[in-house]
Amino acid sequence: MSLRDIFRRKEKYLSDEAPTDYCTSCFADLTKQEGFDRTAPYWVCTGCRQVLIRPDLDWKVIWKCDGCNDLLNAQEGFSEDCGEWTCRACGGVNPITKKEIYASEAEYLSDMNDPLRGISDEAALELSRYMEVDTLGNTGNIRLVRNVEDGKLYVEKFLEVYDKNVYLRLMDEPLKNMPRIKAVYEGNGRLTVVEEYIPGKTLEETLGNTTLSIAEAVDMAKKVCNILKNLHELSTPIIHRDVKPSNIILTPDGEVYLLDMNASKMYKQDENDDTRYLGTMGYAAPEQVGYGFSASSPKTDIYALGMLLNVMVTGHFPKDKKAPEPLFSVIEKCIKLDADERYSDAELIEALENIG
Repeated sequence: MSLRDIFRRKEKYLSDEAPTDYCTSCFADLTKQEGFDRTAPYWVCTGCRQVLIRPDLDWKVIWKCDGCNDLLNAQEGFSEDCGEWTCRACGGVNPITKKEIYASEAEYLSDMNDPLRGISDEAALELSRYMEVDTLGNTGNIRLVRNVEDGKLYVEKFLEVYDKNVYLRLMDEPLKNMPRIKAVYEGNGRLTVVEEYIPGKTLEETLGNTTLSIAEAVDMAKKVCNILKNLHELSTPIIHRDVKPSNIILTPDGEVYLLDMNASKMYKQDENDDTRYLGTMGYAAPEQVGYGFSASSPKTDIYALGMLLNVMVTGHFPKDKKAPEPLFSVIEKCIKLDADERYSDAELIEALENIG
């Protein structure tokens, strides 16, 4: 974690002049603030955001572990003059230096929300070549940017949940019909990814309130399945884990691209469970949310593709409306609870060929 992850405040909880349980900065009555506990080591005034240290504690600053956020002041043997402290909770080493003290909680929060926090100066210089053009989506962590050197458009993502190895692998081994990864930078618990911008409309936008014909849906599913097959056939397979309409792009020249590797992971055959449950409700396989018989595998993506097929044809998930036969028989096998009973990529492509 970055040295500047530690929140600190020099002022004490109350001055001698201020009445007990009143903020020393704005003099708000702390007892009326929701959750206030006078036995807590410190309190952040909800009125002015002043950090107030309990007056009976001989602390000049609040020190928190960069790694686990545990309160270091409360750990046995801690001293503000130690220069460096190994957290008793997680074992992380924390520099205890005055130069990293935040003047206010606002400054601390601003630094915490900086998507480039903790990256190297070299990486920051490289990222400065990308100028924001627009934001994408509604989360604020995906931006359309232009490289000032080559003039090309790219997508810049700031991720807090990710598998870095997925992006590094795809940067080294780009796959057809997936955005090429331009650069990957890791800071303090965040990953900044710059990838190729793919113009076009998402399948979600294309569908709108309509549906596709069976032939159109089958053709789309075959194209997506071929992309997944390429992912699954890498030397260490990658599982997408978030196949859904908003992650599929149809380009003006008729190409289909699969986007968004944010929930992806490298496949490990001996895993019995996912360490993090990720995915989108409705499309996520049972094993993605802790209800399957194994961890996520390539057949996790087959489940999502089966759900997508039903949605493309009916506008609904199978529990609400089933696609007509013989397509639903294919979908039904895709979405089996037991992943071993689902199609492989090649088997699904063959089954779709028989329908198409």
